[in-house]
Amino acid sequence: MSTKLSEPNQRGLALADGIVGAGHVLQEVLSGKSLTQVLEKWNGPNKPAVQSLAYDTIRFWALTQHFIEQLIPKRPTEEVEGILAVAVALLANNKMHSKNNQYPIHTIVNEAVKAAANNSKTKFAQGFMNAVLRKIIHALDEDETLVKKKTLFFPQWWLKNLRRDYPSQWELICAEQSKRPPQIIRVNQRSYTKTQYCDLLNQAKIEYRQIESIAGIATDDALEIINPLPVKDIPEFNLGKVSIQDAGAQIAVKLLAPQAGEKILDACAAPGGKTAHLLESADIDLLSLDIDPERIKKINQDLTRLNLSASRVRIVCGDASKDNWWDQKSFDKILLDLPCSASGIVRRHPDITLLRRKTDVLELQARQRAIIDNVWKMLRPGGTILLVTCSIFAQEGEEQAKWLEAQMNNALRLESPGQIIPGPMNDGFFYALFEKKNAIQRTAQNAVSI
Repeated sequence: MSTKLSEPNQRGLALADGIVGAGHVLQEVLSGKSLTQVLEKWNGPNKPAVQSLAYDTIRFWALTQHFIEQLIPKRPTEEVEGILAVAVALLANNKMHSKNNQYPIHTIVNEAVKAAANNSKTKFAQGFMNAVLRKIIHALDEDETLVKKKTLFFPQWWLKNLRRDYPSQWELICAEQSKRPPQIIRVNQRSYTKTQYCDLLNQAKIEYRQIESIAGIATDDALEIINPLPVKDIPEFNLGKVSIQDAGAQIAVKLLAPQAGEKILDACAAPGGKTAHLLESADIDLLSLDIDPERIKKINQDLTRLNLSASRVRIVCGDASKDNWWDQKSFDKILLDLPCSASGIVRRHPDITLLRRKTDVLELQARQRAIIDNVWKMLRPGGTILLVTCSIFAQEGEEQAKWLEAQMNNALRLESPGQIIPGPMNDGFFYALFEKKNAIQRTAQNAVSI
């Protein structure tokens, strides 16, 4: 009888079935689909198990490739490689004594062989799977540093960008992004203070850590759940009292500092984490904009869960680089979460390094500038705009901030963190805050320059 997957995956599912499923997900990602796209369409009771295994498989993709190059003369078929990659990730977890997907070595080998036997396209490879995995086990025993040196796959162009932007930090960034992400929650301040919610966690005997600040910016709402839980087990999550949101993302609202009565635009808003945080923070008049109608559904779902008033927000499907959705009334503040390479959040989305291409960054940079140029005119004089990207590439961060300063003669850059690199409590983000100077300020500045 096949070994069953244990919590937190899916009790009762044969490990061999989970290996096959995760191998299929990997093949779809390698064909160009995102993990999110693939898993959203994955049906059946085994989804949590397949998802957990698939994420680990991609996190150890570089290790799989290392063993294929070193130990296998002829590259295996896609189907066999998928099963092999899942087995390698399981062996790596065993070596790292991971709390997730932890199984004895002999179980991993046996179940991988069974997984091969259960598919007509891989049945021929049962002996191959057994022999190769035993070689891999020997290699891991011989060099225990392999599981740390060969984890997440980073293409050469990506590494070149990191070396250019972070000559003394790029290796630390890669190491941090190869880890599993922490589980960070945001307390809904309309329901609880952070202290009050900590009392709930204490009552539930859930270990947590308070996050006081990120990049010098106080995080009033952020907590880490030390041993990650399914959201259904987080106290009052389903009642809208807390949300899952990276601590680095939470400082966006702190920097924008919404005040009651202000008219604010959240551009490129989906899936809606910052929209919700804005509404939790103050009684504002908010327009939440996104180009993707499917992702807009997620904004609505999240606001419903959080019991946030629909009367205070308009959710609009529109392109931020165009103005056909705008009513010609200026905004007091704009949160501009620009589309980007997402190079700062690969810890949460490890498939990004497999899917991104070198040309994507320049194409995204051009799109970002079109959006900045368009929404700047929508900001009232004296208003503020916050540029945000979840990128660690300077082309999508500091270069864009400097471009805005040069392009707009009425832009005043205010104090903000700039580039935040990935750390134990946060992903990588870029923040640049600008004030749109009014006519009097511009005249005074011109007089000084004369």
